Amino acid sequence: MVHSRPFVPAQAGLQYLTEGGTETEIMFRYGHELRDFAMFELMDNADAVSQLRGMYHKVLDTAAAHGFGAMLAGFDYRASPDWGAKLGYSAEALADMQARCIGFLREVSAPYAGELPHIVICGIVGPRGDAYALNQDITETAAEEYHAIQLETLRALGVDLVWAATFNNIPEAVGVSRAAARAGLPLNLHFTLTGDHRLRSGPTLREAIEATDAQAGAARPDSYGINCSHPLEFEPALEPGDWTRRLRAFRPNAARMDKIALCKLNHIEEGDPDELAVMMGDLARRFPHVDIWGGCCGTWDGHLARIAQAVRAARDDVPPTAHSVFPAAQPG
Repeated sequence: MVHSRPFVPAQAGLQYLTEGGTETEIMFRYGHELRDFAMFELMDNADAVSQLRGMYHKVLDTAAAHGFGAMLAGFDYRASPDWGAKLGYSAEALADMQARCIGFLREVSAPYAGELPHIVICGIVGPRGDAYALNQDITETAAEEYHAIQLETLRALGVDLVWAATFNNIPEAVGVSRAAARAGLPLNLHFTLTGDHRLRSGPTLREAIEATDAQAGAARPDSYGINCSHPLEFEPALEPGDWTRRLRAFRPNAARMDKIALCKLNHIEEGDPDELAVMMGDLARRFPHVDIWGGCCGTWDGHLARIAQAVRAARDDVPPTAHSVFPAAQPG
């Protein structure tokens, strides 16, 4: 299938807004249980589908209100072979679920085609193991073979972009990059960082991006991003250098809390939406090439509206209304 709306390089004046923490929102706002954090199973729940439609309308309305494009991701974070088998799905049933997820995004966004400058439909690829464990036993070759299965389905569905979310080690990042390149799919690969400002497996963000680029070679990702980390976790990792030009997206958690602690709360933690927006506005000023903005755990329309406003102010050169909450970057 030919991509009808291929993802394009960054364009002056065009920013994209993503959804926020879909899983935390649907679990804690609407009371749905997710087996092994698998969103795609909700396609069988009519009430959940209706609620998701309302949630995504809020994201799309926010994007329209602030002049952003929309980048919408599917619910297929767990739609890979190991997770699917654990949940009892055959390969065929899993592929069917992916198709339903992508179809939902196309259906819910269709009425906004004339209101937004661009709509991007994404599939999500998550890590083979636990995003917050070390996963050091996976090799580049094994990761390529594993992720190729889900990516082939996404290729057949004609998605515009693949979002690889919450990756935490270099070998798996290299493998999924090679698999995406083999499938002919653009890839925005996100790492998640811990409170020590590094990947759980040890490298700094700079080391992870530079090593993935070097080892993947011509198959390197189109771009990178950060998700499922609060700015206080990842901002110190943004050391000066040309490598930051490879970053295209920031999707932070709402709360300052460690992500493992967040998972144990059993309720949504919104953090301080205004403070988060100030932080994102600061990042927009520091990294004018970044054009994908959104959220992760604990965020939804209230956070996204504030983030979009702060980013738009930064892009329009409006003086900030609050002092930066980050220390000045040191040259190096």
